[in-house]
Amino acid sequence: MQNSEVDLLFPSRAIEPLRKLRGEQWERLISHLVELEPTDPEQAAFVLFMVRIGGCTTCQSDSFRAMRGCVVCASNTVRRYKGSDQALIDLYDEAKRDIISYMKEV
Repeated sequence: MQNSEVDLLFPSRAIEPLRKLRGEQWERLISHLVELEPTDPEQAAFVLFMVRIGGCTTCQSDSFRAMRGCVVCASNTVRRYKGSDQALIDLYDEAKRDIISYMKEV
């Protein structure tokens, strides 16, 4: 199993396939995010959120996770998350606060 689309961190192109994996709140969030530019702070926050919950920083290019690809890994992460949709959105909101705070410092 070889995947030619191995990314270093969660790519914004992998956001849209996550739309139907949870409930209505989650779907609304994803629908909103895919309308934004990849450079938008909200999309950057979602990337940070996925890096955190998906463990992207520990993924190696020759690992099973990487060979399957970011979309499959992210889908599994979101689908298997044991908390509520609101808990996921709260984690996203935390990442958004972190991004906004960082952008003010730079």
